[in-house]
Amino acid sequence: MTVLWLLSRLFTFILQQCFKMTIGKFRIHREGYKIIGGVFFTLIALNTAGWLIWQGPSIWHYAGLAATLLLLAFVVMFFRTPARPVEPDPLLIYAPADGKIVVIEETFEKEYFKDNRLQISIFMSPFNMHSNRYPISGTVTYTNYQPGKKFHARSPKSSVLNERSSIVVTSESGTGILVRQVAGAMARRIVTYSRNGEGVKQGDELGFIKFGSRVDIFLPTDTEVDVEMFQQVRASRTIIARVI
Repeated sequence: MTVLWLLSRLFTFILQQCFKMTIGKFRIHREGYKIIGGVFFTLIALNTAGWLIWQGPSIWHYAGLAATLLLLAFVVMFFRTPARPVEPDPLLIYAPADGKIVVIEETFEKEYFKDNRLQISIFMSPFNMHSNRYPISGTVTYTNYQPGKKFHARSPKSSVLNERSSIVVTSESGTGILVRQVAGAMARRIVTYSRNGEGVKQGDELGFIKFGSRVDIFLPTDTEVDVEMFQQVRASRTIIARVI
C-alpha cells in the first residue's frame, strides 16, 4: 500500500505540473491522490490486458484507450481545487460550494439553533468542484458528524436523514451560521477539517465530499438573500447573502 501511495502521489504531482503549464493555476485535492493513482494503474492494467487479448492494435483497443483517457480526465477534474483567495468581509456571506441553488426557504433548524433559520441549499453534480469553503470568518463553535442513508441529494429529507456533517461558525459580531455537508446517493465519504474552537477565515477550505452531494447553510432570518432558485454559484466567488 505504501508503494501504491507513493506512486499515486508521484503521478498526481506530474499531472499537476502538466496542468499548471497548460492552463495556469491548477491544484489536485489531497483527497484525490489515492483514487486517481488507483484509477490510473487499474486502467493501465486493463489496457495492457486488452492489448494482449486482441494481440496488437485494433478498433476495440483504440476505443478502450479513448474511454480510458476520458475516465481519467473526469476523475482528475473531479478532484480539482482551484485557488480562490477572498478578501474577508464581515457583511458578506459567500457560497460554501460550487453548484446550483435548490432551496431558499425559512425552516426550523432543530440540530443546533433550535429556532427558525433561512436555509439555502446548493446541489453539487459530479461535474462541480467538491471542495467546500467557509462562507464567513469566525470561530468554529460546533461540529457534528452523523451517519445516515443515501437518499438523492435533491430530496428535502436528505438534509436530516442522509450521512451529514454540521459545522457552526460564529463571527466576531456574534452571528452564527451553520453549514451542513450532506452526502447524496453517489457520495461515498464526507471529509470535514473543522475543529471546535479554531479560528477560520472566509474562503478557507472546511472539507470535501466525494462523488455527488449538497451543502445546506442556515442563516439568521433577517439575512438579505442575494441569490435566486436554480442559480449557479461558485464557492468563495458568489455572494449568496448579506448581513443586515
